[in-house]
Amino acid sequence: MTVIDFKAFIGRLATSSGETILPFFRTSLSIDNKSAAHDFDPVTEADRAAEAVMRRLIKANFPQHGIVGEEFGNEGEDAEYVWVLDPIDGTKSFIAGFPIWGTLIGLLHRGTPVFGMMHQPYIGERFSGDNGAADYAGPSGERKLTVRRCPSLKEATAYTTSPLLMKDADRAQFAKVESAVKLARYGGDCYSYCMLAAGHLDLVVETELKPYDIAALIPIITGAGGVVTTWDGKPAQGGGRIIAAGDPRVHEAAMKILNS
Repeated sequence: MTVIDFKAFIGRLATSSGETILPFFRTSLSIDNKSAAHDFDPVTEADRAAEAVMRRLIKANFPQHGIVGEEFGNEGEDAEYVWVLDPIDGTKSFIAGFPIWGTLIGLLHRGTPVFGMMHQPYIGERFSGDNGAADYAGPSGERKLTVRRCPSLKEATAYTTSPLLMKDADRAQFAKVESAVKLARYGGDCYSYCMLAAGHLDLVVETELKPYDIAALIPIITGAGGVVTTWDGKPAQGGGRIIAAGDPRVHEAAMKILNS
């Protein structure tokens, strides 16, 4: 079985999860805090319901596959094929009524991300990729995704979800990158990576990511011609400190600063 066989099924997962989430969006839904520390890590009924729906579909169609999910843990992580699910990436935006969140659906083959989709059901957008190509489908039609060229950091637009999510030392290093770019903006979660793949921004720098925050986005960025690694240049699917760039020159320059 090849990766391409999964494309229609991933579309089904996206549709089912979207239909589950949308009735909760911009309603007075209940919010729990998953964090035992002083920070706020929200989870909603929509997160749990959407992941449950996707898990049921996967188990019914591919019982031999593993699943890594944000809300209900991991099972069969050593399987040949493993699904990596984040039902709502950007829950803080979701609970505030902003539509910059998405459902992340990734597929690993022997540990390597081979297909990914970000689905935003409220806007009706899907970003998908298989490392070789990346595609957009939404209200404005369908098209290939391609990163844009950017020769240097001083011409780059950079994004991070929030420097407040970074540890002090990492925040200090990010501040150096921030001062080197043309424009730095905060927010976005998964949308930042998709906008990079679509050629609207040049650099995304994050820390403290979990595998389900990034695995689905790697084949989209790579398929659009971009680069995504850890800060020290290793594969990004395990999460941690992540840097994504549309142009390898920007990636290299930012990495140099982050590791200085």
